[in-house]
Order: sequence, then structure tokens, then C-alpha cells
Amino acid sequence: MSIPAFSDVAKASNDLLSKDFYHTSSAAFEVKNTTPNNVAFKVTGKSTHEGATSGLVEAKYSDKPSGKYFRQFNKLCFCVHSKLLRANVHDFMIHILQDRAQLTLFYRRAGVTVTQSWNTLNALDTKIEINDTIAKGLKAELLGSFLPATQAKGAKLNLHFKQPNFHGRAFFDLLKGPTANVDAVIGQDGFLAGASAGYDVQKAAITNYSAAIGYAAPVYTASITATNNMSVFSAAYYHKVNSQVEAGAKATWDSKSSNQVGLEVASKYRLDPVSFAKVKINDRGIASVAYNVLLRPGVTLGLGASFDTQKLDQATHKIGTSFVFDA
Repeated sequence: MSIPAFSDVAKASNDLLSKDFYHTSSAAFEVKNTTPNNVAFKVTGKSTHEGATSGLVEAKYSDKPSGKYFRQFNKLCFCVHSKLLRANVHDFMIHILQDRAQLTLFYRRAGVTVTQSWNTLNALDTKIEINDTIAKGLKAELLGSFLPATQAKGAKLNLHFKQPNFHGRAFFDLLKGPTANVDAVIGQDGFLAGASAGYDVQKAAITNYSAAIGYAAPVYTASITATNNMSVFSAAYYHKVNSQVEAGAKATWDSKSSNQVGLEVASKYRLDPVSFAKVKINDRGIASVAYNVLLRPGVTLGLGASFDTQKLDQATHKIGTSFVFDA
């Protein structure tokens, strides 16, 4: 199994407990489509139970790598190779032959992904990704944001480095601070251990730190994480019982604010190849149910509701719907 990122050590249980519960919004929709020239468009909209609405338009273009081209010389020659420039997608090399000098361009498409989004807050976000170009297993992301109303700008650099038994990440906020957040996970035979730390360059101080341990097997995962400067502890468990049933639980304890332990349990049942149902309940008596069905190829409907079992006579319940259209 591949080594997860630090934030994904408990991903299986977190997804089971949080994803596909549609009651969090009164209505949500998502439309996805891909053009012939490999541009993926996505439009999302959401309406909260308080009446607020939000939306986002996103365009994503991926230029897949095509490898390198090396020219072959049939006659014996004396060649000196000198790398003049290595910019994201071009490699230049000089070949000095016995009787003449020749400049040859070797073109390499490195595989760049550009994502541009615009939301209802009039915020513009751009992300440029380069994967496996600088080094094998290294992905670099450059993120920029701009808010025209306030002229606020943002710039971030993210690095992801993944090897068979290692997964490390570094997040740099170039304009605020600047600050850096670094995390790493190592693994062997299913056992995982990771740590995370934040650093403020101007203050020259560590701002936060966390740690996690876990074990991942094909049908179950278990993990313990300590976040917020080792003050919030979480224990999570996920079990894929069979091809139809999944179950998971998570316990959380904040050592600074309460002596009580928060508990959530959830289960997912696949009714048939195109639909599934989920149920969740926590220690406060909030129960949530969800139903997801593929109405036809490219059209998915989600229905969800949550109930306060301790206040069934009060209007504290929530109902939500979701439509996803994937062309």
C-alpha cells in the first residue's frame, strides 16, 4: 500500500464520517464537463440552511508529458554535451561535431496542470502544478490568489515528495510571514508514523506541531493523532466488512477545554451497484442519514437529513439535496 500524506493517515474513517452527508447544505449542485482540448470545467453552487448562497467556476487544463526525444548520429563523431537551460518544458544541448558546430533543440513536455477558479466572493485563484519533472516523485504547486475588491493578494508554494516508504510535504506562504508548514510520514509493512510542524520565519519560532501513528491493512485501518500542539487527541478506526458494508468510528478528546470524549460512529451499506446508504450518530445524539443513487450515467442524486434525537419535538432537524452532473 502507498504511504498516505500526514493529513490522510485517518482518511478512510474521516471520509466515512464526513463525506456524502448532504444535510449540511439545503441544496447543492455540481456540473462537470471536459472539452475536446482537455480542459475540464466545473461549476458548483450551494445554498445553506440560513439562506446564504455561494458558487464557484473552475477551469483545469492538463498538459500530459510526452517524454524526451534524442537524435541519433550514424557516423562516428566527437560530441561535447552542455546543458544550457532547463526550464520547465525545454532542454537545450549543444553538439560539437568534428567538422562543424550544431545547435539542436530537444523538446520535452513536462506535464503542467493549470487550474483557474472564480467564486461568488469575486476571488480569483490560480494553481500551477508540475509533477515528476524536477525529480521523480516530486510534485510542485504554485498557488496565487487575488481579491479585486480589497486588492488583497496571496502566493503559496507547495511541495509533495513521495517514495515507496515516505511521503513528505512542505507548504510555504510567501507573502504572509512568510510561514512554512512541513509534515512527513514513513511506513513499513502497514505501520505508519508521522509528524507535522509549522514555522514562522519572522518570529523564528515553531507555531504548531502534531504527530500521528497508524496501521493500514487492505480491509481496515487504525490511527491515533495528536494535533494543536499535542493537545487534541483522536483515535479512528475503519473496517471494510465486505463488499457491501463499511463501518468506522472516531473518538476525540481536547485536553485543554473538556474532560469529555466526543464519539462518532458511521456505517455505509451499498444497496446495489448504483446506490448506497449511510448512517451516522455522535455522542450528542445527532443522527444523520444519507442516500446516494446514480440516476443515469453522469447524473447522481444525493439526499440527506440529520435529527437531534434529544429534541425531536423541536425544529432543529436539517434536510439537504445534492445533484451532480458529469458530462
